[in-house]
Amino acid sequence: EGGAAAPQQPHDELYVALERAALFFRQSLPDEPRARDYLARRGLTAEMIQRFGIGYARPRWDALLDRYGATEDERQVLLRAGLVIERAADAERGVAAGFYDRFRDRVMFPIRDTRGRTIGFGGRVLDQGEPKYLNSPETELFHKGRELYGLYEARQATRSLQRLVVVEGYMDVVSLHQAGVTCAVATLGTATTPEHLQRIFRLVGEVVFCFDGDRAGRAAAWRALENAVAEVKQ
Repeated sequence: EGGAAAPQQPHDELYVALERAALFFRQSLPDEPRARDYLARRGLTAEMIQRFGIGYARPRWDALLDRYGATEDERQVLLRAGLVIERAADAERGVAAGFYDRFRDRVMFPIRDTRGRTIGFGGRVLDQGEPKYLNSPETELFHKGRELYGLYEARQATRSLQRLVVVEGYMDVVSLHQAGVTCAVATLGTATTPEHLQRIFRLVGEVVFCFDGDRAGRAAAWRALENAVAEVKQ
């Protein structure tokens, strides 16, 4: 009657953890000049940084853990959300079992579902280092072979999308949106899969692939074209 709480959905706590992390990363960006300088060098405006929710993961091993992982239950939720990594004990090295933050000292790009909920992250290293981009792992919410970065923002910008332009990286998507090409999306470090294309063709009738001109980019474009033709034929 009246005040009864709605039953919690199975993934609610993961969505909450990911939204908290996205907020934490956004709040950390103003305090890190290197991250701000990197985004400025790439020409991004404050409006674009805000529109895409870009943030920064601090260089500590436990910044997110300290904020949102006080109890074992909370740490398990962070683990399921792909935000922390579990560490096994190593007696020889004197390392205790525990957890540490997956993303450290990276510019953070939240990956959103079609309802605008954060389901994962891509993190770009600021200095030299590998991998240059680090994505969330596969989780209950995040399946990189299905998701397209920027799709939520593209649909927000244009209510009646006619086409999508598939590019290679997060920064390409944000830069194109800033330049007015608000139909740009990117795959998440994977080749364009049939699942990506099924999703695209449910929304629009035209897809443009715009990859780098190097050998890898040309090969990726050709694979994407082959998959697209297969989807169109069905």
